[in-house]
Amino acid sequence: MAIWRRIPAEAQAVSDARGAAAAMSMQSAKLWLRRYGSYVALVLLLLFNFAFTPHFVSWQTLNVNLTQVATVVIVAVGMTLVIASGGIDLSVGSLMAISGALAPLIFLSGFGVAYPAFGVALAFVVPVLVAGLFGLFNGWFITRFRVQPIVGTLVLFIAGRGIGQVLTNGNLQVFKNPTFQFIGLGRPFGIPTQVLVMLLLVGIAAWALRRSLFGRQVLAVGGNEAAASLSGIPVDRVKRRVYAISGLCAGVAGLIVIAINSSSDANLVGLGMELDAIAAVAVGGTLLSGGSATMVGTLTGALIIQFVRYTLLANGVPDSAALVVKAAIIVLAVWIQRRGSVV
Repeated sequence: MAIWRRIPAEAQAVSDARGAAAAMSMQSAKLWLRRYGSYVALVLLLLFNFAFTPHFVSWQTLNVNLTQVATVVIVAVGMTLVIASGGIDLSVGSLMAISGALAPLIFLSGFGVAYPAFGVALAFVVPVLVAGLFGLFNGWFITRFRVQPIVGTLVLFIAGRGIGQVLTNGNLQVFKNPTFQFIGLGRPFGIPTQVLVMLLLVGIAAWALRRSLFGRQVLAVGGNEAAASLSGIPVDRVKRRVYAISGLCAGVAGLIVIAINSSSDANLVGLGMELDAIAAVAVGGTLLSGGSATMVGTLTGALIIQFVRYTLLANGVPDSAALVVKAAIIVLAVWIQRRGSVV
């Protein structure tokens, strides 16, 4: 009788062990999919294009795609830090418009014409700093009045583009300044300048996020703000810094856009950029709830969205359909995040 009772007990133990192993395997698969799914998707997308898209394997194709995605990635670098801290920044497009409006005003002014080198130098520095200060204002407003980030940044989302229009009186600023436009049209060593700027910012931000004290503080604040505060992390200061960095990145992107276009239109510069940046961050695998982030993933996410659009257009699919596919990719990325977090 004792042996008969022992056999079912042992069978149940084996069954429980197998069930636990299967559950752990499923959890590992979900985590792997969330961490590396974007990289696998990019590789598969590239392989498809190598096989089926005409003239895909060429320097011109690579150049077109990288130049088109560079400004999105630059803005997304700042957005990644903001989202990692548990926030969101809807004002980046408007800050691009402000930066893009200020630069021509500086180098086309009487002072800029009289001292062209100094005028161009100021046109690079001042607009970016102003955008950074507006980003700092976002962080101060959110931390000072304890408002939701989506509400706090909505202020400059609305007012920022108006500020840009006031600065230019609503006029289109057309210019031709090769020195200034080098940031958008230059090709050092045959590589577009904006691509070099993009890679530099991604590299610096990736290092800071993983290796610096500030990066660890950002992730801690996004993961558990109350615990971070109790551990001595200056939560409000960290939040203000990430919004300031987001503003700086938006300022740089604004300069690149107007340099490429040889004109500045505060109505159009950066229009919809906040959505593109958030999409790149989400598709790249950064948790939208905060506490986890990957800069390389953000770059990968932006490339996936860009290459999907290029693939569809190159194969005769209308751009309107490409937008629908882009939305579907974002939905899929969020679903993968949700599945990966349920462990």
